[in-house]
Amino acid sequence: MGISTYVASRFYHLTINSPGIRTFIIGHEKAASRNLFQIVKRFHDDLPPELKPSIGVSNAEELLFDKIDSGYIVSTATLEGAGRSATAQLLDASEVAFWQDLPVQMAALLQIVPDMPGTEVILESTANSFNDFHALWRKAEAGESEFQPIFLPWFMVQEYRTQPAEDFVMTGEEKDLAERYELDAAQIAWRRMKISQLPSPELFCQEYPNNAVEAFIASKFDSFIPPELVQQARRQKINAAGDLILGVDPAGMGADATAIAWRRGSCVEKVVKKRHLDTMQIAGWVVNVIGEDKPVRVNIDVSGMGVGVFDRLREQWFTRDVVQPVNFGGKPLDIGIADEGGKFAQGYANRRAEIWGNLRRELEGSRIAS
Repeated sequence: MGISTYVASRFYHLTINSPGIRTFIIGHEKAASRNLFQIVKRFHDDLPPELKPSIGVSNAEELLFDKIDSGYIVSTATLEGAGRSATAQLLDASEVAFWQDLPVQMAALLQIVPDMPGTEVILESTANSFNDFHALWRKAEAGESEFQPIFLPWFMVQEYRTQPAEDFVMTGEEKDLAERYELDAAQIAWRRMKISQLPSPELFCQEYPNNAVEAFIASKFDSFIPPELVQQARRQKINAAGDLILGVDPAGMGADATAIAWRRGSCVEKVVKKRHLDTMQIAGWVVNVIGEDKPVRVNIDVSGMGVGVFDRLREQWFTRDVVQPVNFGGKPLDIGIADEGGKFAQGYANRRAEIWGNLRRELEGSRIAS
């Protein structure tokens, strides 16, 4: 789609028009960093003379404009942490999904860009299964980081289309895609052609995803709940119905957030998260929600610090019959089938496994929506 070229052009414009700017380019390997830098140099070489800034230093790792005190530094993502001694206002990090030990590298790299107006950090990458970049993306989606998630689907590219044959007829799946994403016959024909060139349809989802969820699906990733079941459920429209049930996941004072989910029937109406709450504060929050929303049941994760929250809530007379403990490490409700020796088999190892199994069964029946 030319995203690397766009980022390079954006940052080049800012660099040559803003005195005292340093732009840092870093790729997942030397060849990638060199290619990105060549794009910048091509911009500069082809700029009209009256707009071209004077060059003080130009080599494989630097391009400095002496009269405006701005320029470029180029490096490669390494386990030692690229750019530790540098300072930059603009950071272009490419193919970060393929970096080794991404959290450690990001911890070092983000320190070179000051938190000031006019600074920009752009992390651009194709997906690479469910790795550290996926975790970074999920945090951005949830609003739990400073990054803004931007996903670009394949059908934004106007060239991705081909003239359908005269006898071209869409399959049921193709009709569903065309309706959901407003695709025309030429785009569906191009998609069908591309799938025929790949070993499996799943690879098309990786190379040309329709949405961010598909982008992270790996054809060799053997998950307990297949991603297509989750996508199918998320496309469904189910109205909230029935009694209100709350799910409480206490997290305490650490980096994680305490979460409460409101559910009616098969529909989760909303999820609210709060950070840095102690046991008493979490209990007080739940008490307020019970008093305001009148749920028929409140399920509390007691696998960790939730035990204290549950005990405190059981002390409150009006919550005593409402709150219920859920111990994910405890015994399953369905203990299985007993053999002749009295041993149980064909059951789940613990409550956590049983809950995941129940969820998969519901998803297979297409009765869950988020």
